[in-house]
Amino acid sequence: MIGVGGIESTDTAWNAITSGASLLQLYSSMVFNGPSIVSNIVKGLVRKTNESGFSGIGEAVGYKHI
Repeated sequence: MIGVGGIESTDTAWNAITSGASLLQLYSSMVFNGPSIVSNIVKGLVRKTNESGFSGIGEAVGYKHI
């Protein structure tokens, strides 16, 4: 599943991933916030992955539905 639309922060990306998205598309957030938004989201996802006790982001995919 691909998370498209509304991905503008670590929280919205995390919500998409834990809802089942294994790929995310960012467009509007890059246009309005610049390309640095990508590294900010990635850093935040690494932090959330570690805080949640997952060994990798792949373990979080679809976690809300388990």
